[in-house]
Amino acid sequence: MERKVRVRFAPSPTGPLHIGGVRTALYNYLFARQHGGDFVFRIEDTDSQRFVPGAEDYIIESFRWLGIKFDEGVGIGGEHGPYRQSERREIYKKYVQMLLDNGKAYIAFDTPEELDARRQDTPNFQYDAHTRLSMRNSLTMPKEEVDALVEDGQKYVVRFKIEPGRDVVVDDIIRGEVHIKSDILDDKVLYKSADELPTYHLANIVDDHLMEITHVIRGEEWLPSSPLHVLLYEAFGWQDTMPRFAHLPLLLKPEGKGKLSKRDGDRLGFPVFPLEWHDPKSGEISSGYRESGYFPEAVVNFLALLGWNPGTEQEVFTLEELVSLFNLEKCSKAGAKFDYKKCQWFNHAYILQKSPEEIATLFAPAVANNGLDEPLSRITEVVRMMKDRVTFVSELWDLCSFFFIPPHTYDEKTVKKRWKENSPLQMTELKALLASLTDFSIENQEKAVMAWIEEKEYKLGDIMNAFRLCLVGEGKGPGMFDISAFLGKEETVRRIEAAIINIKKD
Repeated sequence: MERKVRVRFAPSPTGPLHIGGVRTALYNYLFARQHGGDFVFRIEDTDSQRFVPGAEDYIIESFRWLGIKFDEGVGIGGEHGPYRQSERREIYKKYVQMLLDNGKAYIAFDTPEELDARRQDTPNFQYDAHTRLSMRNSLTMPKEEVDALVEDGQKYVVRFKIEPGRDVVVDDIIRGEVHIKSDILDDKVLYKSADELPTYHLANIVDDHLMEITHVIRGEEWLPSSPLHVLLYEAFGWQDTMPRFAHLPLLLKPEGKGKLSKRDGDRLGFPVFPLEWHDPKSGEISSGYRESGYFPEAVVNFLALLGWNPGTEQEVFTLEELVSLFNLEKCSKAGAKFDYKKCQWFNHAYILQKSPEEIATLFAPAVANNGLDEPLSRITEVVRMMKDRVTFVSELWDLCSFFFIPPHTYDEKTVKKRWKENSPLQMTELKALLASLTDFSIENQEKAVMAWIEEKEYKLGDIMNAFRLCLVGEGKGPGMFDISAFLGKEETVRRIEAAIINIKKD
């Protein structure tokens, strides 16, 4: 019987979640949803030396913001818990002993100093079938001595015994069959007595097996460890439940060669973390997509297309559309260049999609923070006119403040170019005309003003540019009658009067 699809995302709480990890989680999520499967959230915290306080909460909050939901795991529960590896110590010990009893692993007492000495004496030293019999381990020492050292509390590690001469095959959905010679693999440490915790390699395999994971979708950087994981599955006799692997392409620098790093983001001014991160050790603050004003949907949409595409011209997708279209076999083997400007494009696209009311709700705090008590209906009117001009909601205030606050200064370059010698006279006439209108709608204003310009034989550009300078203070904004209709007759007249008095041209 075909097994139910079960995938997992298993980050380590050693710092903030990198955007590459977010993409890995997203692909797991899409794959699980498409196949009606389960998405498991596991915390791999066996490396106690690298644990960073707050990192786990940060990871959980990141996915909450992004809208990527897990079916079971840390903070959710489920039948396969506990889901933190640090809470599974006794489980791992059982499987370490199983390997030792079956002769698939051995105990090694070599100290860090002894290992360093061997590395200095032997170039490219590797603890493997060629060197293990010259080291201090249970393969070279009497059982009584080994037992006595363990009983005495001597620190040791358990190493996996890899036999040479094997052609290890990794069945990869994206890359096909990957063949690795076992001779190049070293006898990896699987368990450390110092903290009674397994290393990533053992814990990963045991957890995937016990949690019934059917597919392991992870970054390309984990491909070198996959042959070891295949051998571990065989050592436990779990070949029939071995998951299928899929190693995703690397995220590459926007410029130059190599994989994406935080330094690239710092240098070019874009985040590499989903949320702002406050390093508890250094105090350094790193920017996040949420705090930088990105919509979570835009980030998800952007990441989904880094290394995969549906083969169509469509670029903006709902999460439901991504689920229906996603195909791991169509993922690229080559690395995906991290085009951060494309993510900005997606954010603009989502601003266009969202209603003026929704954007107005997000913009309203900025209006209030500038000391204004504007009703949401008024803010919505402004957003309706201006939202197509911004990439981020945070840009709206600088672009739209003139709707709420009259200009107190006038842009010098615009004055020099647009305020003509007869502008004061023309604006005085325009003020009188507008003040006389009982119907101040856009349509009626435009009809009256155009008729006046034609009657006076004025140049349309001269009038409208000077009019804009009066109301806005510079040469920006939507149509002039949209602005004046929003401001209302009294405020429009007041701004024209102020401009006539205050604009001075050298």
